[in-house]
Amino acid sequence: MMKSKFLILIFALSSTIMIAQEKLADKFFSNFGYVKATELYEEVLKKGDTSLHVLTRLGDCYYNNSKSEKAAFWYDKALEKYGKDDINPEYIYKHIQSLRSLGQYEEADTWMKTFMEIQNNDTRIKGYNPENIAKYNELASADKNKVVKLQNLPFNSKYSDFGSYIHNGQLYFASSRNTDEKKLYSWNKEPFLDIYQVSVDKSVDTTTYGTPDFIAAEKLNTDFHEASVAITNDGNTMYFTRDNVGKSTKKVKYDKKGTTHLKLYKATLVDNQWTNIVELPFNDDVFSTGHPALSPDNKQLYFVSDREDGLGSTDIYVVDIKGGNEYSEPRNLGEQINTEGREMFPFIAKDSTFYFSSDGHLNLGLLDIFKSNLLKDELAEPENLGAPYNSGSDDFAYFKNTSEAENEHTGYFSSNRPGGQGSDDIYGFDASICIQTIKGITRDRNTNEILPGATVKLINEVGKVIAEIESGDDGSYEFTADCNTNYTVIASKEDFKDDQKKVTTDNEHEKVTEADLYLEPLITDSQIVINPIFFDFDKWNIRTDAQYELENIVDVMRAHPTMVIKIESHTDSRGRDKYNMKLSDRRAKSTMEYIISRGIAPERIESAIGYGESQLLNECSNGVKCSEEKHQLNRRSYFYILKE
Repeated sequence: MMKSKFLILIFALSSTIMIAQEKLADKFFSNFGYVKATELYEEVLKKGDTSLHVLTRLGDCYYNNSKSEKAAFWYDKALEKYGKDDINPEYIYKHIQSLRSLGQYEEADTWMKTFMEIQNNDTRIKGYNPENIAKYNELASADKNKVVKLQNLPFNSKYSDFGSYIHNGQLYFASSRNTDEKKLYSWNKEPFLDIYQVSVDKSVDTTTYGTPDFIAAEKLNTDFHEASVAITNDGNTMYFTRDNVGKSTKKVKYDKKGTTHLKLYKATLVDNQWTNIVELPFNDDVFSTGHPALSPDNKQLYFVSDREDGLGSTDIYVVDIKGGNEYSEPRNLGEQINTEGREMFPFIAKDSTFYFSSDGHLNLGLLDIFKSNLLKDELAEPENLGAPYNSGSDDFAYFKNTSEAENEHTGYFSSNRPGGQGSDDIYGFDASICIQTIKGITRDRNTNEILPGATVKLINEVGKVIAEIESGDDGSYEFTADCNTNYTVIASKEDFKDDQKKVTTDNEHEKVTEADLYLEPLITDSQIVINPIFFDFDKWNIRTDAQYELENIVDVMRAHPTMVIKIESHTDSRGRDKYNMKLSDRRAKSTMEYIISRGIAPERIESAIGYGESQLLNECSNGVKCSEEKHQLNRRSYFYILKE
């Protein structure tokens, strides 16, 4: 019976130690101390704790430090033991990312299929094709050499807003924000689309937008759909898409199947009013024609149509503009652009780069935005713009600023990706390369002297180490960082406490942010100096916060394998003298036992003695009324170095 009780006691004690060590590992993890956290989690693992938390945290420690091989190993162990049904799918995705990083595409594909079964609504799986694993991976990753800033524009509504065309400081777009309940489109129960305009004021640093205005010009907006404009360079002619309406514009016209189609129209600017609406001659009542785009010299008009001679659902065509209302016969742009799927929303930049959206070319899901050099090279292959322009949702209606006064790296596109304000939203982008510098000096906190040879890490906002360098002889370090990003910079050096600082970059290109780091020495005047070791009142067990500090002692003694120390522990004056002497001695002994438990040989700790209240640091002796802070000052431990 006694033996059973003893075994139960040992088991309970062992479990308590494991729990405490796991909490300590968690604390290091939360402070980006991944190396120490890894060591502690692995020790807990050796003691028999193979919990899901420990296994996945080990994976995260390596994942955040870009150690893909070991990250994949521990995620695999977690999945092997607990199965796909009992693990957070995010760990499956991290496992996939780790495998891809290692070039293990086939295994990554196997897990991707599992991920797709569990997370069938996850945007990361849309458009996924196992036959193009590497290419999908490339497209889904933003170019590391270019910072693309996206802005969901402030004038977006909870309805559909899409398409962008800027002319003379006005941005024209389509919106279903007109909430007249008598005017609902039966397809999606939203109001019909109308053309709006909003003023755009661009300065060097910012772009501001006015309040969108419904274009109330006679007959431009009707009770049905109008959208997708293109305006000539002189500003006098607008091409736009509209439902097939009769001359009265009060009702739509249907084909024999009861379908109404889209048509292209043009309007002329007279006395600042869009008027003289004319239907283009290559429209038809049995197919749709829409989404106009003009060549830079305004001699060609590009558009989208589902007419019979097309290659797929919708194709892109071009006509020559002859003047008046005369045009050449429409020409299909051919299979270099058009596929069996949908090609839509053409746009030609001033350098003649051809942009369009498609779900037929290699894409991340639904419509993606592509660019092509077709107008200069008829054999040119389209190129997917990749993230962040494209996502697993519909991404379309690309427009690049073209005037000399505007930044050619900026523009707009539309998307129904998650996180928007409505069913479709307009996003502004700035693809200028925006980088900043984070630099500083590593110093001794006590003396302010330069501290060379410190390891400095740059950590992103999700805790991943993205760069690591050693400070120079002059203590300097320097990182190149992205704009508009949150970072943590951490410096570490043997026999010093780490220091870290939060750094947030803004949108100012090539700005320099200085962040000096001050490392506090652990060895001072023959002592290892750490923050106070706190004990609960009347207790001597080592709390997690105390363990966290004692790891500094462990690190110093590991770095100096011949070092021998002694430990002193002191209490405040509250309580009886004899009891305090015993309490402090127990605290000294438990401190020693913890250090030994971390692999330090017992003979390297000469003694661990408690001195009770016999060596107070202030006036707070028996009978003297003192604050808790003053009493706390007397509850302390010392670690004296007897031999180095």
